[in-house]
Amino acid sequence: MQAAQIDALMKMVGGPRDSALLRFSIGSALVSAGRPAEAVAHLEQALAWQTDYSAAWKLLGRARAESGDAAGAIDAYRHGIAVAEARGDVQAAREMTVFLRRLEKQQAGG
Repeated sequence: MQAAQIDALMKMVGGPRDSALLRFSIGSALVSAGRPAEAVAHLEQALAWQTDYSAAWKLLGRARAESGDAAGAIDAYRHGIAVAEARGDVQAAREMTVFLRRLEKQQAGG
C-alpha cells in the first residue's frame, strides 16, 4: 500500500499540483516506509517553497536523524524551533526541542 501511495504522489511532482504540501506528503510517506534518506530532498523542497512550515521542519529533522545525519537533523530542528516559535506553534516547538536535546546529548557522547 505504501509503495502505491508513494508512486501516486510522485506522479504529481513537477505538475500543477506540485506544492509544499505535496512534497511534505511524499516525505512523510517515505519516512513511514523506512526510506528517510529519500524523504530529505522532498522535505527540503517543501521548505524552499514554504519556509515557515513547522511540520516540514520537524519531519526533515527526523528524516535526517534516521538517515544518520545528526548534524543536519540538529540544524533542521533549530530552524524549525525558531519558525514554530515565531508562528506561535508551541506544541511543534516543544516537540522539536525534545528531539534536539536528545540528538545533542547523543552527539556529546551521553
